[in-house]
Amino acid sequence: RKMEDYGRFLALLASTLLVGFLSVILSLVWVFHYREGLSWDGSLGEFNWHPVLIITGFVFIQGIAIIVYRLPWTWKCSKLLMKFIHAGLNTIAMILAIVSMVAVFDFHNARNIPNMYSLHSWIGLAAVIFYSLQLFLGFAVFLLPFAPVHLRVALMPIHVYSGLTIFATVIATALMGITEKLIFALKNPAYSASPPEATLVNCLGILLVIFGSLILWMASRPHWKRPPAENAKILRPIAATPEGTEVESTMTNSNADKSDLRGNTEAVRKQNIKFDEAGQRSTM
Repeated sequence: RKMEDYGRFLALLASTLLVGFLSVILSLVWVFHYREGLSWDGSLGEFNWHPVLIITGFVFIQGIAIIVYRLPWTWKCSKLLMKFIHAGLNTIAMILAIVSMVAVFDFHNARNIPNMYSLHSWIGLAAVIFYSLQLFLGFAVFLLPFAPVHLRVALMPIHVYSGLTIFATVIATALMGITEKLIFALKNPAYSASPPEATLVNCLGILLVIFGSLILWMASRPHWKRPPAENAKILRPIAATPEGTEVESTMTNSNADKSDLRGNTEAVRKQNIKFDEAGQRSTM
């Protein structure tokens, strides 16, 4: 049964990565074949950084960051290492998203095009702001060792929900953006005439929806989440233990009552599994 689930996960992961790579490739084909390539001189090539970086960073890399805890071969790695990888991928995605927005504003200002008037721009800016806030709070609460465990446990469901919501919002905003671009850019023939560029970009939009759906499915399956650390023995009191950190008892008193020891071990183990899971399910 476990091998069957593992095989299904690998097949789904491979499909997700394939769709994500195809999305990035199609975005590059779009800007290089149908638009004016990439540049940073106030021309259309500067604007083209926007769709390429959004799809590469804000969609693809963010999606991988969401499911990085779900990769079975990482379960033997320390949670701290996985948190750094998760935070690092999200940081890269945020940087690329910010650069893409700078490219848009710079292009608009060079061409005297108004900024921030469309629904796409409103929701896009909101997504970047909330994503930056999500990343900052994720660092402060879940990565740095200062936040108390009860605060981490309380904020984890909010952290997970907001991360998935932001990701879904980014997908929707990207779809609005590429449609808006086609309407503005295609004049002769028009978008309504379904020229090859329109067909290519529509296919790109479908791939983005598929990629987002696969990421959300993988992130929401409880049986694919990173399991609690096995073989936990006696744990230190919760208040004195960093979140998710398990320390074997160094008790050496050979006269300790074995039945009490077993009872205490089981009670503490059940209590700490809850905190252990909270530290492992981050989708920043």
